[in-house]
Amino acid sequence: MIWFFLIAVLPYFFIFLSIYRNLLKIRTFKEEEISSIKVSVAVACRNEEKNLPNLLNYLSSQDYDPDLYEVIIVDDNSTDSTSKIATGSDQIKYLKILNNTGRGKKSAIRTAIAAASGELIITTDADCRMGKRWISIISAFYSSSKPDMIIAPVQLAVKSGFSGRFRELEFLSLQGITAATAQAKNPVMCNGANLAFTKNVYLRNSANLHDEILSGDDIFLLHSLKKEPNSRIAWLSSIEGIVTTCQSDSLSLFLNQRARWISKAGSYNDWFTLQLSIVTFVTILAIIFFLISGIINQKFLVIFLVSLIIKSIPDFLILSETTLRYNKRNLLKWFIPSQIIYPFYVLLVALRSLFRGNRWE
Repeated sequence: MIWFFLIAVLPYFFIFLSIYRNLLKIRTFKEEEISSIKVSVAVACRNEEKNLPNLLNYLSSQDYDPDLYEVIIVDDNSTDSTSKIATGSDQIKYLKILNNTGRGKKSAIRTAIAAASGELIITTDADCRMGKRWISIISAFYSSSKPDMIIAPVQLAVKSGFSGRFRELEFLSLQGITAATAQAKNPVMCNGANLAFTKNVYLRNSANLHDEILSGDDIFLLHSLKKEPNSRIAWLSSIEGIVTTCQSDSLSLFLNQRARWISKAGSYNDWFTLQLSIVTFVTILAIIFFLISGIINQKFLVIFLVSLIIKSIPDFLILSETTLRYNKRNLLKWFIPSQIIYPFYVLLVALRSLFRGNRWE
């Protein structure tokens, strides 16, 4: 049993400790020159009449030259006033309103990119908000090194109560892993709420996005690009480049979203991503097993506590560094209760993904 404990938990410790070390190597991007490239901001919308006006406000307030960026809104078969609201906006100098040529977000993104005229394409979501220098900092970062893809930071909006804090911590841990693995030139995740790439990159890889799966327009693009020889995928470390996205209105919607994320893991063909997923899930199962065994036989409680501590050490280090970069160190007071709940949360989401994974609510 002790051998099983070592095999199950120790790989997690060493892999995620390595991730933490790479996180420490990241330096904040400092803009040295003002960029003057043409940028296309692509937004896929479905029934977003409540969120779209705010997004258009944020995009119209950008300090980037209005002649150098366009916003492309693609209505994905909405049944509300999304298209009408977008069409009625005159805040942005170059605004294109299109209807999705197919169905689903992947088709909507394709529709937007087909109409894009910018050298750099930035994707975001209708429920996001960003600072006025968002386009400027992403454009400057692109101009400084011309990466094929820029993975930019995302954070969840603040929501009161333990559930809201838990979601923020969980999301920040994913952001820390995203940043560190990109820094190590072996990225495993990205978020379409704040992602940039060239049109050619997208067109070269658009056939590999698994249209049969509802979500994953971002991560399948990442994994496909990653396989290209000499591809350059970079993490943008900048407070000015952060996008804030809303938390789900209910716990059920949040769990369904995470179930969709997990459900597409079976289609991943990136070995390091699969390795991280397997090691994490095995560690979670081991911790739950030791806890249940400890309830039956108290001698296993020691193994449970030790395994939980071994998992928590790199988790805390990653979150400590990430919360510092996002100015959210106050969230660390929720770390211990979140760690205790996390294994059961992962198991619940995994089970939910078997029944509700590849479907929208």
